[in-house]
Amino acid sequence: MPAPRTLHLNAFLYGVGHHSAAWRHPDSPAERIGDITYFEELARTAERGCLDAVFFADGHSINPTYTAGTTWFLEPLTALAAMARATTRIGLVTTVSSSFYTPFHAARMLASLDHISGGRVGANIVTSMFDDEARNHGFDALPPHAERYSRAEEFIDVLTALWDSWDEGALAIDRTAGRFLDPGAVRRIAHRGTHFRVDGPLTVPRCPQGRPVLFQAGASETGRTLAARYADAVYSVAWDLPAALDYATDLRARITAAERAPGSVAILPGLVTYIGRTEQEAWAKKTELDALLDTDAALAQLGVFTGQDYTRHPLDAPVADLPPVEQFTGPQGRYTTVQRIIETRRPTLRDLLGYLAAGGGHATMIGTPESIADRIEEWFVAGACDGFNLMCPAYPDSLDDFVDLVIPELQQRDLFRTEYPGTTLRKTLGFSVPGTAPTTV
Repeated sequence: MPAPRTLHLNAFLYGVGHHSAAWRHPDSPAERIGDITYFEELARTAERGCLDAVFFADGHSINPTYTAGTTWFLEPLTALAAMARATTRIGLVTTVSSSFYTPFHAARMLASLDHISGGRVGANIVTSMFDDEARNHGFDALPPHAERYSRAEEFIDVLTALWDSWDEGALAIDRTAGRFLDPGAVRRIAHRGTHFRVDGPLTVPRCPQGRPVLFQAGASETGRTLAARYADAVYSVAWDLPAALDYATDLRARITAAERAPGSVAILPGLVTYIGRTEQEAWAKKTELDALLDTDAALAQLGVFTGQDYTRHPLDAPVADLPPVEQFTGPQGRYTTVQRIIETRRPTLRDLLGYLAAGGGHATMIGTPESIADRIEEWFVAGACDGFNLMCPAYPDSLDDFVDLVIPELQQRDLFRTEYPGTTLRKTLGFSVPGTAPTTV
């Protein structure tokens, strides 16, 4: 009998919380976002809850005029190397830009971290979105969307070929024979492509978990196709259950078309939670953070998401429907999410800004541990997801609330593990080592 299907849960670590005003709270650890011990503490909390992994996004530019929220600080791979030494089981996932890294550089760094952590590394491969980032890497602007994804596909091909350039057991370490390596177990990859020329082999032996786990987060048509071909897990955006079901159905069809088993890819929508022992307490936590919101900055961000000017729109008046997404030239995933919130909630502008303040429009659940577990179970049983990427509004309190209050409720329902099944991220996620028979999630 196969083991019962259970949830996968990641903690998306971002500054002092995903609510853009969380740093303004008098109890926030805003002064500690450059202190690695702060992130080590968060990782240990996530590990105490048996979460699959912690995850860092990454960006290659900042806007110095944006003062309403926290910006990037520690480079993620460097931070995760330290966090690997402070934990023993939790997975460690970072974003890697295929637009700015070379495959050899990325493969080497990720493989090194996989060795340091004992096989707990994952990489979220993205193409990057902003021209400001490109100008920090010697380009005038990002290449067109299609070219970025063509590069990303070749990037992943080379990345995995480099990880596979060492067989398991290639380190002979035969002192008597004077042979450190088995030369037949280490190969050049001799890649010649449109975007990269890489001879190989990698300078780091085969990873403890075979290969680091590959994540993807593209919402566009091209991004979904890339995820279906290559990803082990997908970070998605879905405001409500119907939207999540639509996305999961579409992605699983693409996975099948790519001749992969649909159950071999974990779909993990973002999830914002406000948790209280009563409904009133949960809503009070949201209200407290929303009251700290910089309205002008939030309106500017909404303008970026939608291409609309809301600066003269009354805060307490309902927001009109957005134009069709085909008329929007920016990132479509966020646009369609805002569109969905407006269509389903009919919010005032003030309400819309509050929902977008934490995570930019991901699923938001507000209530008691039992009511939130009910909704998580509903999504999971319906097949809308395989788990969630937790986007806690305020760290460390929101993560503590989830680990201490919601996790026990999910465990009681046999929806979540009570201990880790092994030592690697692949084992935690139920994924096979490349080259072995696939498992399902």
